Amino acid sequence: MKTPPSLPGGLPLALALALLCAPAARADDDEHGGRASRVPMLAAYRQECASCHIAYPPGLLPAASWQRLMKGLERHFGTDASLDAESAALITRWLSANAGTGRRSAGTPPPEDRITRSSWFVHEHDEVAPSVWKRASVRSPANCAACHVGAEQGRFDEHALRIPK
Repeated sequence: MKTPPSLPGGLPLALALALLCAPAARADDDEHGGRASRVPMLAAYRQECASCHIAYPPGLLPAASWQRLMKGLERHFGTDASLDAESAALITRWLSANAGTGRRSAGTPPPEDRITRSSWFVHEHDEVAPSVWKRASVRSPANCAACHVGAEQGRFDEHALRIPK
C-alpha cells in the first residue's frame, strides 16, 4: 500500500488541504471573540465606522440588529452617521453575512440593538463596578479599547485586560 503524501512534520497533505478549505468558525463560537480577528475586515466598514468608534466585530450582534442599525444611521446613537446608498448596502451585506448566530447573540437582538445590553455582555462584565464605566479613561461600556488591549483587532481575551485608573 502506497503511503499518502504528507507535509514536512508528518501532517498528511489531504488533512492540510481539508483544514485550509474548511469554513471559518462563527465569531460567537469562541467565548473571547477569537474569530473576529480571522474575519477579513471590510475596508468600507473600517473606514466609515471606525472613524468614530472601534469597528465592532460583526459576530457581536445578530443580523437583525445590524440591519436595523444600518437602516437608522441618520440617528445612530445620537449622531448622524448617514452613508451613501452604495456604501450602506455593501456594509449591511457584510455585517449580515458575518453576524452572530450562536452563544453570544443566540439570534436574539439585545435591547436597543446595543452590544453592551446583550445578555452575554452583561454576564461577561458583571464583575465590573459601575464606577469603572464612569472613569474619564473609560467613559462607557461601549469603549472596549479602554480595557481590552486587542479590541481594535477584534480580540477581547480576558487575560489581556488593562483596567485604566
